[in-house]
Amino acid sequence: MPNRQINVLVVDDSATVRSAFSAIIRADAGLSLFATASDPFIAVERMKKGLPDVILLDLELPNMDGLTFLKKIMSQRPMPVVVCSSYTEAGSQGALKALDLGAAEVLAKPRLDTQVARAEAAVQIGDALRAAVSSRHGDATRRPAPAFVPGEKYSADVVLPHRPPKPVPETMPIVAIGASTGGTEALRDVLTALPAEAPAIAVVQHMPEKFTHAFANRLNTLCRIEVREAENGDVMTRGTALIAPGNHHMILRRSGTSYRVDVVNGPYVSRHRPSVDVLFRSVAQAAGANALGIIMTGMGDDGAAGMAEMHASGARTVAQDEASSVVWGMPREAIDAGGVDKVVALQRIAKEIDSHAQLAVKPGRVAR
Repeated sequence: MPNRQINVLVVDDSATVRSAFSAIIRADAGLSLFATASDPFIAVERMKKGLPDVILLDLELPNMDGLTFLKKIMSQRPMPVVVCSSYTEAGSQGALKALDLGAAEVLAKPRLDTQVARAEAAVQIGDALRAAVSSRHGDATRRPAPAFVPGEKYSADVVLPHRPPKPVPETMPIVAIGASTGGTEALRDVLTALPAEAPAIAVVQHMPEKFTHAFANRLNTLCRIEVREAENGDVMTRGTALIAPGNHHMILRRSGTSYRVDVVNGPYVSRHRPSVDVLFRSVAQAAGANALGIIMTGMGDDGAAGMAEMHASGARTVAQDEASSVVWGMPREAIDAGGVDKVVALQRIAKEIDSHAQLAVKPGRVAR
């Protein structure tokens, strides 16, 4: 299907935010402003003349809160919705509830006070809107217009220098997972299926700052393993999954035969922070053949280069299949980059992790 602009309806009670979001949308060649509305009732009036491709929805609205409006949308006329929420604890919980109700993506209310902040907001908003339209919440057959890229797209080099693969001594098994759109539900399905003594797991899920803390806490209540948001210097242990904090990169470091994580700042890598490419590169360098890399549902190509590096280091690599992915972008890009050993359905991923824990790792195993 040919590319065309994505029509966006902005629903936010702040005139300042509506103006800023409208400017971002108008500046993006792939987006078009359908209309703006200060509350859900005005939004409904706007939609009587036609429907947008996607709604950018605030949660704190007058006359009807955003979650109630979202629930009505999904019950009466499902369409792609990107929720924009505050950084507060209540905002984080609301964002998770929005995902449960059918929102395709969640964003934190971006800072707009500097040129850099506005450029980052443009990336976040543009990518989220495209991902929503490309998801199973939207039209999976449609190809969104090309992304508007303000400035250079950075590789993992800006955070962690590349180095050729080299033999790594045998250590404990490590699992690294990367996910984006649809990943919150997919990760829940995988992690809740794991036994309490599962291998140590490092996860990058594209989510905003503070939202990852609420996400990790919710998973921790559902899983037999411990799930928590990573802190700088955390040691990787069996039976624990560490979620990279939003707005920070996570790097795996080896310490003897064990591992720890560094939580670091840095530019967006592959248009994201945290970036799957950064995590996967660090795992390739630190763990090599001791690692299993898993790339899951999500839009874009974050993780493709890093998974190829993991594959070259001797790590086992798995991609989620198209049928079980909300957006089959990141897995497809990793496959096309030549870094994937096996493609499996979502319900098979936990078994791949179990198998990795049981497999004997050959010391010094490098590239095949």
